[in-house]
Amino acid sequence: MTSAQPPHQQPHRPPQAYPAPGGEEEDGPGGVRRPRTGARAVPRTRKARLRVAKADPWSVMKVSFLLSVALGVCTVVAVAVLWMVMDGMGVFSTIGDTISDATESPEGAGFDLEAMLSLSRVLTFTAVIAAIDVVLATALATLGAFIYNLSAGFVGGVELTLAEDE
Repeated sequence: MTSAQPPHQQPHRPPQAYPAPGGEEEDGPGGVRRPRTGARAVPRTRKARLRVAKADPWSVMKVSFLLSVALGVCTVVAVAVLWMVMDGMGVFSTIGDTISDATESPEGAGFDLEAMLSLSRVLTFTAVIAAIDVVLATALATLGAFIYNLSAGFVGGVELTLAEDE
């Protein structure tokens, strides 16, 4: 309060019924504007149309290799957990007993499913499949990048519209 009048004698200014344009209200006789507290300004969105003209095959190969390795590790862990849950529930022993009884002959015992589906064998098979998947997925993604670059040369590539909120 820079006025010469004491605070109790200054004229009362009623609150504005409507805020000033732009979400601001006046503060004092000088007309200095300040933003209202709690006011929500409408965000401005910028848009840009871009075109993916080329995919770098080396970059695609590195990313696809890492994603394939992660997928392979997840597959091996998921198979191990699933095997342990099924073994804990007694699925292999129940099915193994049924198959052994069905395939048993007078000359010998029947087929031993539990020995065939041991954890070590299942995980070895899963790891081999995961390794093959890593090689194939990496090669196919890299080949896909080369094919995309060839086709983008003819048709111009994929157009994207990106938006940025401020």
